[in-house]
Amino acid sequence: MDPLMEISAPILLLSILVVVLAITTHEAAHAWVAFKLGDDHAYRMGRVTLNPIPHIDLMMTIVLPGVMLLSGMPFIFGGAKPVPVDVRNFRKPFRDMALVAIAGPLSNIIQAILWASVLKGFIDFGIWEKSSQGVLVLQLGIFINVLLCAFNMIPIPPLDGSRIMSFFLRGKARRSYISLERYGIMILLGCLWFVPQFFIIVRTCINFFGNLISSIVGLPVSWIPEYI
Repeated sequence: MDPLMEISAPILLLSILVVVLAITTHEAAHAWVAFKLGDDHAYRMGRVTLNPIPHIDLMMTIVLPGVMLLSGMPFIFGGAKPVPVDVRNFRKPFRDMALVAIAGPLSNIIQAILWASVLKGFIDFGIWEKSSQGVLVLQLGIFINVLLCAFNMIPIPPLDGSRIMSFFLRGKARRSYISLERYGIMILLGCLWFVPQFFIIVRTCINFFGNLISSIVGLPVSWIPEYI
């Protein structure tokens, strides 16, 4: 039987909450670091919050994933509303922008480690059996956070990795790279649709981070839900 068909409604609801928390924490981390570095634009717009509503983007969060799901695409792509950042408020614009960018993926790594630690504790202390449905929720928490970290670290504008890459470039190379942002979504979708090697790279990064966290924590079960 399909494992998804056996998942109870409470477990499904908790799984959705785990995914929403991963996304909202990622965006809130961007906004919080920007605020700490001198730009309060996102803070004043209410983006330093775990409430998912301020982070929802009609096209990227709802329309695009919905269309891809209904069309039977082998993958689903989407995102939250970009956190507005005014680099003119930063003391060192490119450095501080890189710090704001890395805050999102870092928040996902911290969450993945947290879920992995909770999962290990629950199993080691006999609170859950390895076959418990609750295990699926925490496995999903690890997986979705690792996925968000790995995917967002890809150096294609406007993903977080591109902000970090910009910090290491200089002069004309930096300007040319930043100019790609207007085509970033098209480049990204093109890679997803037409470049099979792109999936191999992303999958390799996901497995690297997931296996590393699993090894560090000492997980007694896989960090990947059985239905993925």
